[in-house]
Amino acid sequence: MTAPAPDVEGLAWEGSVLRLENDLAVARVALQGAQVLTYAPRGGAPVLWLSRRAVFAPGKAVRGGIPVCWPWFGPHPTDPSKPAHGFARTAIWTLEAASRTTDGGHELVLSLPPRAGAACGWTYPVELNLTITIGSALGLALCSRNNGSAPVVIGGALHSYFSVGDVGKIRILGLEGKSFVDQLAPSETKSEPVPIGIAGETDRVYDDPGPQSVIDDELLARRIFIEKTGSRSTVVWNPWLEKGRRLADVGQDQVRDFVCVETANALKNVVTLPPGGEHRLGLVIRAEEY
Repeated sequence: MTAPAPDVEGLAWEGSVLRLENDLAVARVALQGAQVLTYAPRGGAPVLWLSRRAVFAPGKAVRGGIPVCWPWFGPHPTDPSKPAHGFARTAIWTLEAASRTTDGGHELVLSLPPRAGAACGWTYPVELNLTITIGSALGLALCSRNNGSAPVVIGGALHSYFSVGDVGKIRILGLEGKSFVDQLAPSETKSEPVPIGIAGETDRVYDDPGPQSVIDDELLARRIFIEKTGSRSTVVWNPWLEKGRRLADVGQDQVRDFVCVETANALKNVVTLPPGGEHRLGLVIRAEEY
């Protein structure tokens, strides 16, 4: 399924995936899930990781890039039979607009059809749009608007997979001293005074950690700056060897190639949208070489 080809220089369809190319960057965005699959600054290494075993099939979540988790994060809070991370990441979105930006990049606006969550019992009149900006930085802004007469509770995440030289040799800065729930021992709340290193399976939800994190990658000689808005949780995840082996679209040979640092509202940080209320979950990613 594809949308009509936009009459914008630098855009082309590859099936249901839109390829964007300009003087600043190259990226691919899928209609399924409104998912940014790849992004790299012009002449630079990929910033996002996409699994070599990613499955592209209707209703199947794609491993890598930036999945949109909405309207809940992780398991459904009351019904585990409903899809993990919500339905937005596997729904077919609509391309509403495509244009060039004043600095020579591209901007896309995608919307989620109102009935996309009907099969999951989601009947709330919440309008969802995602604006993606492709340039010297990668920007995403997920806007939820409650068009109904009753409050609606939403959670979610921009579930970013970042490409790294070796996950065991990176440091993640900006979360030092911040409290987190260790999802591997969820009864415990912890904090660490030093930058994060990954030395085993990691699944942490940081509470209100601040607006910026930085992935310092000595092997690739670069830093990835992650700036966020409308987010009170940051999730850090890597399955490591044993769990990675059990994930068919990851495998032990790829677990050291990525780390997830996710812009989220999770656990107690879900958002209540009042009638007519709006919430924006924003993310800007910028890579700088040493």
